[in-house]
Amino acid sequence: MAIRAPAKLVSGIPILRCFAENWENVEVFQAREEDLLIDTYPKSGTTWVSEIVDLILCGGDTEKTRRGAIHERVPFLEYAVPNMPTGTELLNALESRRLIKSHLPVDLLPKSFLGKNCKIIYVARNPKDVFISYYHFYRMATVHPEPGTFEEFLDEFIKGTVCYGSWSDHVKSWWKIRHQRNVLYLFYEDLLEDPKREIRKVMKFVEKDLSEDVLDKIHQQTTFTAMKENKMVNYSDIPTAIMDHTVSPFMRKGTCGDWKNQLTVSQNEIFDEYYKKEMSDTDLTFRF
Repeated sequence: MAIRAPAKLVSGIPILRCFAENWENVEVFQAREEDLLIDTYPKSGTTWVSEIVDLILCGGDTEKTRRGAIHERVPFLEYAVPNMPTGTELLNALESRRLIKSHLPVDLLPKSFLGKNCKIIYVARNPKDVFISYYHFYRMATVHPEPGTFEEFLDEFIKGTVCYGSWSDHVKSWWKIRHQRNVLYLFYEDLLEDPKREIRKVMKFVEKDLSEDVLDKIHQQTTFTAMKENKMVNYSDIPTAIMDHTVSPFMRKGTCGDWKNQLTVSQNEIFDEYYKKEMSDTDLTFRF
């Protein structure tokens, strides 16, 4: 397996090399009308929201969510690693209604999703916390290119040359189409602030009316602590050759504002400049 291979450009966007080598299967992927897509820029709450959605669709029945690990219940569309089934293979074998995870920006999404007007939940997170989390994820997940030093990774992140490209282009591409399409746009910081309020939004979006007791149960099951300890969602079953949890756990902190402990004053100033420049053409704003 190509460990630490450099990213490969797909339509101008850097993608993990092993994923890019399976791109013809991603491009022609056929969505179905009842599919539900959970899309994010990496490290923005994908697993968290995937577990929330699966619990809602299972009516809060935790036994049903034990039918498989999260990456089996919510296959990762563009995933392709040697000696493991690809995301498209897993999805093509599933019956409807399929839950699908992806990190693709709008432009790289298979056309069938928008053509079928599938329900899409997009989750966005402030870029400073995304950057910190992504750096640690690059370090532990060896299918990524070499992260380099913290300083080098910051430079790559700001230039948009990390895998999945520019954070700002990604969050803005989904923000732009949220009203024309069947998109629920959520914020990681809102989920932290008031999980139940956000879970209610998801319930309404997927047209599931559940009691307060069930809502409570879903909330308890999807706290950071509960998920970190849950073998069905913490990715502890992935081979160490792909994800090395001794380098950094997949579920690291799940907080807002960890960047304050990690960025120097000058790095933070560089970030503020970047944010101001990139977000000057949109009404989309983030809380730090």
